[in-house]
Amino acid sequence: MSESKRFQLGTIGALSLSVVSSVSIVICNKALMSSLGFRFATTLTSWHLLVTFCSLHVALWMKLFEHKPFDPRTVVGFGILNGISIGLLNLSLGFNSVGFYQMTKLAIIPCTVLLETLFLSKKFSRSIQLSLCVLLLGVGIATVTDLQLNFLGSILSLLAILTTCVAQIMTNTIQKKFKVSSTQLLYQSSPYQAMTLFISGPFLDKFLTQQNVFAFRYTPQVLVFIALSCLIAVSVNFSTFLVIGKTSPVTYQVLGHLKTCLVLAFGYILLHDPFNWRNILGILVALIGMVLYSYYCSREGQKKIAEVSVQLQTKEGESDPLIGLEKGVGAIDDVALPIAPIRKADKDLNA
Repeated sequence: MSESKRFQLGTIGALSLSVVSSVSIVICNKALMSSLGFRFATTLTSWHLLVTFCSLHVALWMKLFEHKPFDPRTVVGFGILNGISIGLLNLSLGFNSVGFYQMTKLAIIPCTVLLETLFLSKKFSRSIQLSLCVLLLGVGIATVTDLQLNFLGSILSLLAILTTCVAQIMTNTIQKKFKVSSTQLLYQSSPYQAMTLFISGPFLDKFLTQQNVFAFRYTPQVLVFIALSCLIAVSVNFSTFLVIGKTSPVTYQVLGHLKTCLVLAFGYILLHDPFNWRNILGILVALIGMVLYSYYCSREGQKKIAEVSVQLQTKEGESDPLIGLEKGVGAIDDVALPIAPIRKADKDLNA
């Protein structure tokens, strides 16, 4: 099997794992928080990360992956930033209406596109931009209900958007720069994420819920759902790093909105949540945007691969430096043009 085929299969597997695990944990957490009254989201997330780190440590002990240390300052900063972004998202939900919180999540895609365009010189074609607009329109119709604004909530939402975008861009950039896998990055950063949330979680949850996580009555049923949530979270955290590493932050956010639509559908089917024509219309429009995004990414990815192949063939045919100088392309001889790195630079186009 060729390397490109293996890469495509790996990407499809990562996307599938992300969707299944994320939808599963949302349904599990909804039962835990709505039915059983355990509403300490930030503290629960810190437990998720602690279990993830312990699971990866066991996997490392079993030699299922290789530990590859790199710049410790980058790891610590990245881990703390991820923890802060999760805390800010929870605060944003606490200080804003559900509709405004959904708008906050929608704003992550255009913000990510803007940051990658300004600071990473990444280009998005008009076709991809149009498909993203259709996707965001559909998710907005399906999820946004009210837009009650307040100053503090707006500031928290803005900070949540910025930290989330930067953290997801860093996930992709760090894996490429230091040549580490998603597992290696998650193993090294998860303790710092967990520590940030473990320290701030009880205070943040008490502020938002007016309840003490340590005074909560932990029945056997609550403990079972917490354990199940933590186990599913291992797959969620792993697949998140895997998807961003194999594709891009924008593709991960597009996938996240697909999960939102699936959660709405599963909530209606399994939990009998209220559902109306807006939800149905929004999901259909979002799916059209998702299909368009996948189609344009695939088409432009094939175009990029074809252009690189032509450049490589041209370079091989002009190996004589005199021919290269006569045609004005002699400088190309000093630049390596392997297929793999170029494909990695355009992973968003191969989603």
